[in-house]
Amino acid sequence: MARDRYRIPHPFGLGGVPLGNQFTITTDAQADATMETAWEAGVRYYDVSPFYGLGLAERRFGRFLHRQPTDSYVLSTKVGRLLKAAREHEGQTIFPHSPSPNVEVYDYTADGVKRSIEDSLQRMGVSSVDVVFVHDLSPDNGALPAPWNELWPQAVEGAFPALCELRDQGVIKAWGMGVNRPEPILKCMEDSDPDLHLMASQYHLLDHDDAVENVFPKLREKDNGVVIGTALGNGFLAGKAQYMYADDNTVIAPEVLTRRDRMREIAHAHGSDLMTAAIQFAAAPDVVNSVAIGCGRPDEVIDDRLALGKAVAPGFWDDLRAEGLIHADAPIPGR
Repeated sequence: MARDRYRIPHPFGLGGVPLGNQFTITTDAQADATMETAWEAGVRYYDVSPFYGLGLAERRFGRFLHRQPTDSYVLSTKVGRLLKAAREHEGQTIFPHSPSPNVEVYDYTADGVKRSIEDSLQRMGVSSVDVVFVHDLSPDNGALPAPWNELWPQAVEGAFPALCELRDQGVIKAWGMGVNRPEPILKCMEDSDPDLHLMASQYHLLDHDDAVENVFPKLREKDNGVVIGTALGNGFLAGKAQYMYADDNTVIAPEVLTRRDRMREIAHAHGSDLMTAAIQFAAAPDVVNSVAIGCGRPDEVIDDRLALGKAVAPGFWDDLRAEGLIHADAPIPGR
């Protein structure tokens, strides 16, 4: 009998990276105002991780969410890393703008997953989380203690069955991978029984061919869904001078700049803006449950949230296709 899989019922979510001070400093006052504004704007899905600021983002999310009724919002966090305070730590290297005195310890065992969830609940001061993503067990993660495929059996034998059990017991509603690359998502659907994944760097206007051709068909086959985590390419499609999450993300290839700028010209010609189009593009596929965008200021939340409801001229998408700027089979908003 087919499982009735959980789907996040909110098309827009607030991502937690900026409130973990990953790239710049967000003050406590700014973080509180951002959370308050998101709530007032109707945002009811929140995605965070112990990794973001090595605990800072979870504490900030929890400072607001623990005052709200648990059944009034959807919360996802991540497992795979345990945080331990230490006198000697690399926190200032990994997150130089975060004050958290923690070290990260990778653990994809069953006990590690359960401990991570419990730690997150205590850190946030909430009684439950809805969705759990197995974080960064992926070939792009050079901080892993061993190659990802060598650690994979630990997750298959530990984390995955533990999360299936927690879901079947009703402790959580869904689980899946939260990664920057497609391989772990595809492999997880073959090796276990996940529900929902976070595609952190794999679907946006500038990079989506592999998702359209390989990942989305498998998601449909397995009745899995996704949350899109980089609709704006880490702010690049909204005009920021950074692209994605590498250490050198301010060094942007000329061809990427040229492609972004041409898309922006076409958007302006149709009376729209590229940020709005990018968010709607990310939300369009049938397998997408929600688009989670990291915001560190109240005005960013308002702008990003309102973008889902703005009109984008159909001719914009036609022109992108005509110039080969988007995949021929990429889902188009409203069609």
